[in-house]
Amino acid sequence: MIAVTGVTGHLGRLVVEALLAKTKAANITALVRNPDSVADLAARGVTVRKADYDDPQSYINALDGVDKLLLVSSSAVGQRAAQHKNVIDAAKTNGVKLVAYTSILRADTSPIMLAAEHKETEAMLAASGLHHVILRNGWYNENYTENLAPVLEHKAVIGHAGEGRVAAASRADYAAAAAAVLLSDDDQSGKIYELAGDTDFSLADYAAKVAKAAGKEITYVDMPQQAYAEALTGAGVPEGFANVLADADAALRAGWLSDDSKTLSTLIQRPTTPIDDSIKVALA
Repeated sequence: MIAVTGVTGHLGRLVVEALLAKTKAANITALVRNPDSVADLAARGVTVRKADYDDPQSYINALDGVDKLLLVSSSAVGQRAAQHKNVIDAAKTNGVKLVAYTSILRADTSPIMLAAEHKETEAMLAASGLHHVILRNGWYNENYTENLAPVLEHKAVIGHAGEGRVAAASRADYAAAAAAVLLSDDDQSGKIYELAGDTDFSLADYAAKVAKAAGKEITYVDMPQQAYAEALTGAGVPEGFANVLADADAALRAGWLSDDSKTLSTLIQRPTTPIDDSIKVALA
């Protein structure tokens, strides 16, 4: 039995869909706070169990009989480590044979603020004694394409990335990689996958690609880090998260979000999704 956490989230749902394309629904368990929210998966034969990152007992119950678990990192930045510990402890209690965890690119050395809780979670897995595999996901294409409305409105992409390049891929690419690892007959314990897109781009490149696809003049406006954070706050982004995003652009600027290993495309046995394709989907 393979279980996936956070199935109501974008990545978790895509992982379940990727698994369904390669194995029987009876082999899959979807873990969610509200089972009614994935009633369609239950109708397709997927086992659905209630599990809340903040409720340790719910995970102890939900992981009964589970052989492999994909721990999709929580979206609650600042609370992730404690939530992940609840899942790891429950996995240990239930004797889960393999835990896969969605971390962040180069989590062990990255200076990016978002890496801290991932690094802590990786350490908890190492200390747990559980067999585990780390999926260090790079940036998603959708980090950019889901926010095209203000770009089109103001005819500008803003950021603090300078000429830094990001090797992004689609969520579906990372989901396919997770499914491949979970379904592999090879021993995955102890493996760490640094995952990123096949080709990288700068935010100026991204602006040019949006301009071409939309038939509009779009420019990239590079800003000092604090000014960028303030611009995000002014647009309604909470201050704490605005600082996280500005910090991420600083990491992009310094080269931390680029990778040329092509490990992701090797794992999924196809090229990763170009940002151009994700732009077209978003515009459609």
